[in-house]
Amino acid sequence: MAIEERIEAIIKRLQPETHLQNKYGQEATLKERMRYYNTPGVSIAVIHDFKLEWARGFGLCEAGKPEAVNETTLFQAASVSKPIFALAVMRLVQEGKLDLDRDVNEYLTSWKIPSVSSWQPKVTLRQLLSHSAGVTIQGFPGYERTNELPTLVQILNGQPPANTSSVEVNMIPGLQFRYSGGGTTIVQQLVEDTLNQPLDEIMSELIFSPLGLMNSTYEQPLPSHRHESTATGHPWKGKPLSDKWYVYPEMAAAGLWTVPSDLARIGIELQSTLKHHSSRILSADTLNEMLTAQIENHMGLGFFLEGEGEGSRFGHNGWNEGFVSRFVLSKHHGYGAVIMINSNEGNALLGEIEHAIAREYEWLGYSPDQINVDVSSNILKEYVGDYKATPGLHASINLEGNDLALRIQEQSPIRLSPKSETKFSTEGLNTSVDFERNDDGQVVALHIHQEGRAFRLDKTID
Repeated sequence: MAIEERIEAIIKRLQPETHLQNKYGQEATLKERMRYYNTPGVSIAVIHDFKLEWARGFGLCEAGKPEAVNETTLFQAASVSKPIFALAVMRLVQEGKLDLDRDVNEYLTSWKIPSVSSWQPKVTLRQLLSHSAGVTIQGFPGYERTNELPTLVQILNGQPPANTSSVEVNMIPGLQFRYSGGGTTIVQQLVEDTLNQPLDEIMSELIFSPLGLMNSTYEQPLPSHRHESTATGHPWKGKPLSDKWYVYPEMAAAGLWTVPSDLARIGIELQSTLKHHSSRILSADTLNEMLTAQIENHMGLGFFLEGEGEGSRFGHNGWNEGFVSRFVLSKHHGYGAVIMINSNEGNALLGEIEHAIAREYEWLGYSPDQINVDVSSNILKEYVGDYKATPGLHASINLEGNDLALRIQEQSPIRLSPKSETKFSTEGLNTSVDFERNDDGQVVALHIHQEGRAFRLDKTID
């Protein structure tokens, strides 16, 4: 199919999400959805078969102004800055200049991770890059361009003119995931201390120059010669920021200005590294370490991990004042996309565009598989019965024809559809059920899963 036909199919067939999983509203055009979300501009790049298939801008750089978004319009990448920065950190690890598992206070010279009362935590690069260091400060609000800007040490200490509190360890490192832009800022200080260079120069030397990327920079504030090619941020209701964008001295966490095609070229390099062992930035071994789950299954080093098997993906989202972004790459196949938007209200549009691209290019793992599982009536009968939990939650499983039905408290019965011999989905609801057996094979409990929570009810004995 011609590329133009693919683009038309994508921008004319967006499907708004509903409150139900895998259920979508009436198809709409990109222009209609941009209007709905008060979003002036969108920029998209699509990777297909390990190549940049297309990159295009839609809408306006600023509401009420004539300048149109094109493929070279700069957007703030926001937290997509983090995985790109992590690539540079891992290059330094690969070159033996940094160690992932060494106490970072041994590298830091301008600032040290403070002690907690009389206890000094040991924090590693691995923990900081996987958001498992127990470090505070989730994100940064940015600074108006007329504000006095803090130094990185002032930000880490929470000292004026910094607009966030101090970056500290307040949980035991290495036990659990908790997203922390403060942790990424510690790594920025560490890298600058180690190389004795500002971060924008480090990123240019390690990542952008080797790949020939001309439209990407971590410079904060953005230099004046780039001002004419930038999008303006619109937080809500399509109203532009009075001074067009905010400044983020927390460069590694939120400071990247770029275009989707540059991020796509980085993505293609990473995919080629995995597939063909290209190594202009990282070796396949180093990149595979980044894409290995750390403390929790959804987080590697710098990248979030998504999907399963052949449908495995890695990427990151971003949110700065007036800008949102999405960077997603297939791990095993040469496809992916970068979507950048100059509106916070348009955040939901990221997913609508991504799914439209995925449908058009038939990406794995996006369309729900229609699984037809035939579970024998003998097994279904073993699930029938009453189930209870404290305090007072009760349910029953009945067999209605060839199907199980779940009844919770005084609710009407809910039909269950088998996904495996033990796992069932509900019809219409964002809820699933699975059954638990003991070592003797007897059904002893059911588990109800919804909105990330699980409820266990024990089967009552007759």
